[in-house]
Amino acid sequence: MEKHNHSTVTKFFLSGLTDQPELQLPLFLLFLGIYLLTVLGNLGMIILILLSSHLKTPMYFFLSSLSFIDLCQSTVITPKMLVNFIVEENDISYPECMIQLYFFLLFAISECYMLSAMAYDRYVAICSPLLYSIIMSQPKCLSLVLGVYIISIACASVHVGCVFRIDFCRPDLINHYFCDLISILQLSCSNIFVNELMILIFSGINIIAPTLTILSSYVFIIISILRIKSTEGRSKAFSTCSSHISAVLVFFGSAAFMYLNPSSSSSMDDGKVSSVFYTIIVPMLNPLIYSLRNKDVNIALKKMIERLFF
Repeated sequence: MEKHNHSTVTKFFLSGLTDQPELQLPLFLLFLGIYLLTVLGNLGMIILILLSSHLKTPMYFFLSSLSFIDLCQSTVITPKMLVNFIVEENDISYPECMIQLYFFLLFAISECYMLSAMAYDRYVAICSPLLYSIIMSQPKCLSLVLGVYIISIACASVHVGCVFRIDFCRPDLINHYFCDLISILQLSCSNIFVNELMILIFSGINIIAPTLTILSSYVFIIISILRIKSTEGRSKAFSTCSSHISAVLVFFGSAAFMYLNPSSSSSMDDGKVSSVFYTIIVPMLNPLIYSLRNKDVNIALKKMIERLFF
């Protein structure tokens, strides 16, 4: 097979979420609504936490950081996806594809570690309440968030750097609705062993390490909760934990399904559905799961509405 150097590739074509014409408009309206809810929920949460004086705690600092990540993650993927629903030729230029891939990886990896940082924060708050303000000081919180982005930038840079070293074949049709790493590698004429090895290594680290952090944190949290004598207190704490764990399972489960089996092209169609969860659905749900069900956030929201309208 003739090889084509990646420098000659000017654009790729995206197969999209579906090739059925009758579904294009309904899906456009559906995902437009989801995107608007995502922007409203996450941007609103960031503004609310910034403007509310009694939400200046580590927990809400991490929540605002998570909302920023979700907002950016959705914005990297969804607008291009919406355009592809209403145009005949679903193409994307090579530079745009690489930029989308880079920021998708950056924010997806950031979400993994931000979720684990939030679990650690809850562990300290419940298991060591007297030392909470000392352990989770402002410098410590800033260091955790900075560490999240340093790891994410490093991993995304390695993946995209490895993509630059490979050659691409024709046809240049990406079997996905965005420039996903695995889908791009399937177009390569080069040996992609190094790329697949990097996917397995970094995916293992970026999924297993945060997952173990979250699970171990919640093991200690549950042990502490079981020591609470109040039935109402235990019920409320368990409810909060179950919501968090549910969101974590959706995000990590769908990501693991996609990235821990990179050589299986037969699973790509299933992978599209899996990708919808962690690129589009989870960013919309997170403000509801982590914030809107929170009593302090509801009080802050009511106060802000009263100030704005009354």
